[in-house]
Amino acid sequence: MPFSSYKSISAVAKEFQIKVIRDNFIIETEFAINNGFREELELILNEGVFDNSEIALCETIIFPVLKEVWKVYRSKFLLWSHQTLIHDEKLSGVPDYILAKRSPLGTVVFDKPYFVLVEAKKESDFSEGWGQCLAEMIAVQRINEEPEQSIFGIVSNGVMWQFGKLIEDTFTQNKLFYTIQELERLFGAVNYVFQQCDLQLN
Repeated sequence: MPFSSYKSISAVAKEFQIKVIRDNFIIETEFAINNGFREELELILNEGVFDNSEIALCETIIFPVLKEVWKVYRSKFLLWSHQTLIHDEKLSGVPDYILAKRSPLGTVVFDKPYFVLVEAKKESDFSEGWGQCLAEMIAVQRINEEPEQSIFGIVSNGVMWQFGKLIEDTFTQNKLFYTIQELERLFGAVNYVFQQCDLQLN
């Protein structure tokens, strides 16, 4: 059953017996945003086509934001794009992005532990996005075989970004949403997630 078959958090919660709570766990952590990135983003938002498809959202907004933060952590992590992830017949598919430990064998090896799953959803289809993302987070938790680890999820339509965290059988959805218009706060949230992954890797 592919991840895309799960259409809501409640469907996933029932299927896999996950407790769902809403609380603010993100602690915005200062991040220095490159001026070149700001200018490129402004150009895309003003002149570019970015919201006609999920692929366009990924390429023009979501990946560039993730990549900026990943650069700081690239010695330890790889950011994988549209890489197949399989746990079993109920949990398999292709997340938009996965942050994983950098393999000692190089950048061609998709190596666990996996830490962050990112899903792009067009317009305001966040309910379906979270159903898919939470299923991916459960798959990663089971593949990693360390249920006490924090697995993070991000669902975004490019403009709005939502964050979640899975530890053991509890999924926490951050109550506060972030937007591309408040770039410093958004980068602070994404940086916090990467920092937490870095701490767990150590």
